[in-house]
Amino acid sequence: MSAMLDSVAVIIPAFNEVETIGSIVRENVALGYHTFVVDDCSTDSTYVAAKEAGADVIKLPCRSGAWAAIQAGMRYVYRKEQYDLFVTMDADGQHQPQYISLLLENYNCLRVNVVIGSCTQRGSRSRRFTWNLFYQLTRLKIRDMTSGFKLYDRKAVEILLTPQAVLFDYQDLGPLLLLRRHGIKFHETPMYMPPRRNGCSRIFNSWFSVFVYLFKTFIWVFSDWLAKPGERSERMDGYDSI
Repeated sequence: MSAMLDSVAVIIPAFNEVETIGSIVRENVALGYHTFVVDDCSTDSTYVAAKEAGADVIKLPCRSGAWAAIQAGMRYVYRKEQYDLFVTMDADGQHQPQYISLLLENYNCLRVNVVIGSCTQRGSRSRRFTWNLFYQLTRLKIRDMTSGFKLYDRKAVEILLTPQAVLFDYQDLGPLLLLRRHGIKFHETPMYMPPRRNGCSRIFNSWFSVFVYLFKTFIWVFSDWLAKPGERSERMDGYDSI
């Protein structure tokens, strides 16, 4: 088991999460997971708290957003060549470190490339509306499309580090559609997620934010509709230019 854990990297994007990041990192480390925190130019002591808790911390020079922070973490970890599995989780306390083993268990039992930890019960009215809308439009067969608790294998991460993936604003639907076009297989795993310990969703905190999210995400849905079946770019083409 310890040998398998050595090939797992946990990547956490964090912006002003000093209240929660330390305890999350400490629990990850206690469970044996190598943890990498990407500090998205926080204005509080997130960097110090994560470092003291035992994480490797990457500090971005300017605010980039959760998806760009995840990509930065993936690229940093991918180059180490030690890791075969990449787990992403939020820094707000909703994603429980003890459930990483559930993601790993499902990955080992199923022939998939991505395992998504889902909890549809946590959805607000606006979030459930968005989930149902894009479930119908995309036929991804994933109910909790906005979950940031995911396990990717190395093949999936290679695709997420290509130039096409740089254009996304969010970490959910756009990357999933891109992965599907490359033949990547998904599995959704239900699990419990408690309410976030502090703050609120930066996407679903108002109907205006939901509108902006819907507008941007519709662009990727329409692009996916227009893409030719089986269309794919050469893996890792332009990787070093990211």
